[in-house]
Amino acid sequence: MTIPRRSLRAAGTLAAAAVVGLTGAVLSAGPAAAHTPTWDVTCTEVSLDLTAYNGKVANQVTVTVDGKDLLPTEGFEREFHKKLELPKHDKELTVRLVVKAGDGDNFSRDETKVAPVCEGTTPSPAPSEDTPSQAPSSEAPAESAKPSEAPSESAPAAASPTPSSPDLAETGSSSATPIIGGAAVAVLLAGGGIMWSVRKRRTAQH
Repeated sequence: MTIPRRSLRAAGTLAAAAVVGLTGAVLSAGPAAAHTPTWDVTCTEVSLDLTAYNGKVANQVTVTVDGKDLLPTEGFEREFHKKLELPKHDKELTVRLVVKAGDGDNFSRDETKVAPVCEGTTPSPAPSEDTPSQAPSSEAPAESAKPSEAPSESAPAAASPTPSSPDLAETGSSSATPIIGGAAVAVLLAGGGIMWSVRKRRTAQH
């Protein structure tokens, strides 16, 4: 049986194309499989194991926790191994890993994982919105009532003499008492002298 030359040429062309295509697929898949970003997140730490990267280019890695840097951007070559301690937390944390491969963005990684709360950690209670906390009063505390120095309203007021009522007799001594006493003594002495002179005259007449 004779096979035409055209059929042999067509079969050879197809075989060559298949070999080239398979070789290209292997070559293109080789670098992608070589980049191995392995990382793990627990409640206490983040473990990084980046292997099989191109050491002839600049590779970078960054780790953030809830938007804050846990590992600022750091360069590496073929491999990068590190353990990062997480801050203490009572709620889940969002951990983000960004790996920028220097030999192409298709080898870079931007992944996110969640760090759980460690057992035995009590979450802090969220403030209730139903019962707003009372604001501290700006008013000064009321001063305690001081004992009144004025006489009580229930006590009877002292009766003051009205203008129409007669003046009450003075019971105390006044400043004119010594003068009056002296005048009375002088009158008595004068009366005694007069009586003595009158008796003397009568005796002389008899």
